[in-house]
Amino acid sequence: MSAADPTPPCVLIAEGDPWVREMLSEMLLSVRCDARLQVCADGTQALAALASKPDLIIAARELAGVDGLDLLRKVRVKGPGLPFILMSNRSDSASVREALPLHPTAYLSKPLNLDKLRKSLEELLLAVGEQVACPVPPLQPGTRLPAYLEQRRASADGGPLFADVQLAIKRALNPQGLNLKVLEEEVRGDPQITAVLIAAANSASLHRDAPVQTLLQALNKLGSTQSMNLILGLTLKRSARLSDPLLTQHATHYWNLSLHCAEYARSLARMLELEQERCYCAGLLHCLGDLAVLRCLQEWRLAGGELDEGRVTLSLEEFGAAFGSALRTRWRLPLSLRELIAAIYQLGGGVYSREILAMNLAGQLARLPAEQGLEKLASSKTARLLKVGLPELRRLRKVANPEGEPHADGPLDPDPSSNV
Repeated sequence: MSAADPTPPCVLIAEGDPWVREMLSEMLLSVRCDARLQVCADGTQALAALASKPDLIIAARELAGVDGLDLLRKVRVKGPGLPFILMSNRSDSASVREALPLHPTAYLSKPLNLDKLRKSLEELLLAVGEQVACPVPPLQPGTRLPAYLEQRRASADGGPLFADVQLAIKRALNPQGLNLKVLEEEVRGDPQITAVLIAAANSASLHRDAPVQTLLQALNKLGSTQSMNLILGLTLKRSARLSDPLLTQHATHYWNLSLHCAEYARSLARMLELEQERCYCAGLLHCLGDLAVLRCLQEWRLAGGELDEGRVTLSLEEFGAAFGSALRTRWRLPLSLRELIAAIYQLGGGVYSREILAMNLAGQLARLPAEQGLEKLASSKTARLLKVGLPELRRLRKVANPEGEPHADGPLDPDPSSNV
């Protein structure tokens, strides 16, 4: 199964958790970008997929329908040679001994050790020292940017990363393991990481109690190893970091806007005795659609498409809101969190909760130019309903945007490419 083979390897992935499936796919493609993947959500699908004669199987033991151990038994009946990596939540000696007679190529306990998994994949899929070059597929002739973005809207990976992931994890590691509170402090300003971890913590395999709506709740639900794996997995995706200066400039604006809205939302929540961290997360996530558009624009350029300031601006205007709505729905973010995000843009009809009003006011504050006065905002419907007057708004602006720090119209970092 080396790159010298005329046909790229076919790999079957069978895993019930959608976020683990995606992470496994990205990990595998980072080792062999030309691999042909068959991805299954349960054992019954995986059993049927054996007809395609995969070159490697990666399967969870805990599969619905036919479990991973039974799948391994059926594979071994046909012959001993097919590589089979078995993953399991069960790492006790009895469970491992039960699988050993079936000769799995590797038995990996969950949460997965990504370094160990990568080493296994490299040994199975690459010759020593070998690398596989996979250029970005060119655009089809005649493809127009609006049509490309409309097609990508339903499958976009989200926004680019803002946090320095490797540094964040290094700072959070200590002799006792990964300190989740420190990790949360390191990555809490990254909309993509926050959204993905909240979505993963609310996936069907983990969702048992009330929905997770903040980053720290998500980290605690997922645990240290799975949280770290998901965050590291985000770095494997194509265009996880922006390299185009034009796109980076726009991304910096939206990161700034997100952070300022989040800070205003938290300050308002503190003033009004609301749930601070939930309001912070809603503010942080409200520009995720715009950031996702920028990431897709980089993919467009890498594939040979033309790009300039006008095309970028028009794309953001036409697709930012649609990308954000599609992502929040596809990732199944909690409805109450989505409602707070929507309130940042506008108030709907009916009776407004104090949280909805607070988010709407936070959005108005974040978008207000630094040189513009607060008098008009103080007389707005939202401020009047919250009974927040001009003195309170001035204090909010000072707390959320203290003197000497840039406003949403200026960059947070003089060299944003160092963080993306």
